[in-house]
Amino acid sequence: MANFSLSLSLSAHHNKNKESYSIIECTGGCEMHFPVVNVRIRVSAITAVVTSSTVKASSERCSSGHLGLRTSNRKSNQFLRRCSTNAFVVVNDEKYGNKQVISVTPCLYDYILANTREPEILRQLREETASMRGSQMQVSPDQAQLLAMLVQILKAERCIEVGVYTGYSSLAIALVLPESGHLVACERDAKSLEIAKKYYERAGVLHKVDVRYGLAADALKSMILNGEACSYDFAFVDAEKRMNQEYFELLLQLVKTGGLIVIDNVLWHGKVVDPMVNDAKTVSIRNFNKRLLEDKRVNISMVPIGDGMTICQKR
Repeated sequence: MANFSLSLSLSAHHNKNKESYSIIECTGGCEMHFPVVNVRIRVSAITAVVTSSTVKASSERCSSGHLGLRTSNRKSNQFLRRCSTNAFVVVNDEKYGNKQVISVTPCLYDYILANTREPEILRQLREETASMRGSQMQVSPDQAQLLAMLVQILKAERCIEVGVYTGYSSLAIALVLPESGHLVACERDAKSLEIAKKYYERAGVLHKVDVRYGLAADALKSMILNGEACSYDFAFVDAEKRMNQEYFELLLQLVKTGGLIVIDNVLWHGKVVDPMVNDAKTVSIRNFNKRLLEDKRVNISMVPIGDGMTICQKR
């Protein structure tokens, strides 16, 4: 049996119909995911012994030669591996069709960013935001590139953003809108909004952006009352997660048939699949994702980019 160190004590978790998965960090920094029964283990360092009669695992090395564990659970031969230098996940299970899929490691993500087109003005804004409190709220360059491309594919002229922060995603959208384009940008934090407006002006797109300071839900309701229903092509939501359902319902009234609503943070740092995490935001995101899956008013695609985004097309 390989040696690992436990950072948290074992805790029970069992589901008759679904296997749970533990994450083990190998000696080279890889993460080994393997199915277990009745037990959930978290491991972060290198030396200590994992012991449980319910886990059947044997030593195995990842593709970089680092030592890890592999299960011999009869129900599944699934072994997921992620190494800091080898970006792959091997899924050998009927449920997944025996697919090989990519796991984005830091090294691979650097490569993705190196192949992302980021306008100079966006780079400047990103770097200024990096030193600010809450900078993790800013979307990543690859996310912004995807949003801009969706707007271009739609040939969108009228867009909405719920949650602006310092304006990285809204600026990316405004840059690709036509000169006559219109973006309603809703934000309740005055300090971050001032930075956003500064960069809108620097980029020469201030005339395209209609800044709404205050609660986004109030702004959206006002737009509906103002007769703007079904007049927008695209909307992006990156705001208070417990408000996602309300934002979605309001935006569904404002967006045209065939238009898109994109919601950020739908994977919530992976917490959505962790049964031990049940804080209000995580539960809210789980519930929202479930409702969206069952909502026949939209076509959906959950995309594992950034912290996860779901793209919804209004039917």
